[in-house]
Amino acid sequence: MKQYYDVEAVRKLFPVAEKMTYLDSGFQAPMSTPVKQALEFFVNESYETAGPKSVWLERMEATRAKLATLLNATAEEIAFTKNTSEAMNIAANALPLKAGDNVLMIHGDHPNNAYAFLNLKKKGVEIRLIAMTDIINGESFRSQIDANTKAISMSYVTFHAGHRFNIESVGELCKEKDLYFIIDIMQAVGIVPIDAKKVGATFLGCGTHKGLLVPQGLGLLYWDRARTELEPAYLAAISLDNPPSDFIARPNDLVVAATAARFEIGNFNLPAIHALDAALDLIAKIGIDNIQAHCFDLGDRLIAGLDALNVNLVGPRDRSLRAPHIYVAALPADQWMDYFASADVRVSPERDGIRISFGMFNNASDVDRLLEVIRARNRTSGQSPRAA
Repeated sequence: MKQYYDVEAVRKLFPVAEKMTYLDSGFQAPMSTPVKQALEFFVNESYETAGPKSVWLERMEATRAKLATLLNATAEEIAFTKNTSEAMNIAANALPLKAGDNVLMIHGDHPNNAYAFLNLKKKGVEIRLIAMTDIINGESFRSQIDANTKAISMSYVTFHAGHRFNIESVGELCKEKDLYFIIDIMQAVGIVPIDAKKVGATFLGCGTHKGLLVPQGLGLLYWDRARTELEPAYLAAISLDNPPSDFIARPNDLVVAATAARFEIGNFNLPAIHALDAALDLIAKIGIDNIQAHCFDLGDRLIAGLDALNVNLVGPRDRSLRAPHIYVAALPADQWMDYFASADVRVSPERDGIRISFGMFNNASDVDRLLEVIRARNRTSGQSPRAA
């Protein structure tokens, strides 16, 4: 395999890689040494000094700026949330929708994107679902658009089969039709380059516990600040343009912030933000393009190995249509999960098989070991992998 960066050096930062064959970053990225050290640093500061909160908030703003750089946005367009679900709900409820309006989505997309919009049905908003196919682009939605269509919401990368949809084409359609465009980037961010401006996103939302390498409990929301008409459904002092310094709420001053702070509610997950800062430094040092290229090569190796074992791949094979890091082997999860666990191989059950998902620390030996574990069971059972 081509060497895009020093994978073995990166691998040493993820101790779990030496304890098992970890192929489950699409569920939860393992903790790296830099992230662990950042969390410990925060805990020690809190323990020893009761917390330099003003310093923590300054660091938070530096982390916000790093996120903005990753997404080709400005720091003023980034809000911190709890997770993807919260980000999607904030976005859905910020849209100026009324009874009779409709939103287009993809059938079978992640439920935590879907439910945020399906919940709008109680306000009389119609949710129209298009069929999920290996190829989704602007033309996939065009026939469903009418005078009452106001938005399209979709994932960039699907969690269950690794589709990578053409969000630039959908963004062009949204610009043509003057639609809001909301994208769930949970399974893409940190692995796949994302340019918020290029794709014409109104909102991008995600958590940080997959490609961004941070434990659960932190998310982010990108907002195109040119869309000043989009205001939060909830309000807190921090959401305001002029928060009261004396902490007395004034009913005549409810103007929301001109930045994405308008969508932030209450205090922040400061330990996780410290961890995210370290993770973003690691990602920047390696380079997002290098991470993507490395994962694509691992995927090519995996697909070739599955073909040799007569195991079908669920989802697209072509690099132009697939995510670099998510692959589903057509092996019945109820028959294979316990077997993989017994062999210290960490994967996830999915709709149509077993999901194998790569991170920056995985290498060719991880792929080869997975394939050997499948091959070994095949030899023992005397059956094809799909029937085992």
